[in-house]
Amino acid sequence: MIQVRRSLRRNGRGVEINMSPLIDMVFLLLIFFVVTTSFVKETGIDVERPTAATAEMKDKANVLIGVDREGRVFLERKPIDVRSVRAHMSRVLSENPESSVVVVADRGSQTGVVIRVMDQCRLAGVKNVSLAAARTAAGE
Repeated sequence: MIQVRRSLRRNGRGVEINMSPLIDMVFLLLIFFVVTTSFVKETGIDVERPTAATAEMKDKANVLIGVDREGRVFLERKPIDVRSVRAHMSRVLSENPESSVVVVADRGSQTGVVIRVMDQCRLAGVKNVSLAAARTAAGE
């Protein structure tokens, strides 16, 4: 140990720490977390969800379809026509046959539009179509 100290004193150089592997590791961790993060697709509109005492949490919904107060339908932040919902859902099912759909309707939306959206999803072959609601206490 004493010889190491003497050789360091003679050379006049201090101990260097190589930061390259540390920086590489930080970037690899950053890439890992970005890739593994679950990205949530939003409906593209703000809705006031109706409440229900029997509402259940859904683990995963592949597609969210929004219906606003004026009866406009949104898919992946883009307004679409009710008649084109079936074509969009057929495309989604061709990519992932186990896809499920959650219709996020505003409290003031027209029931007829919501039923048409759900019907178009089922006609496209979607087996699991749900309606989003906020959970309330059982006594309310």
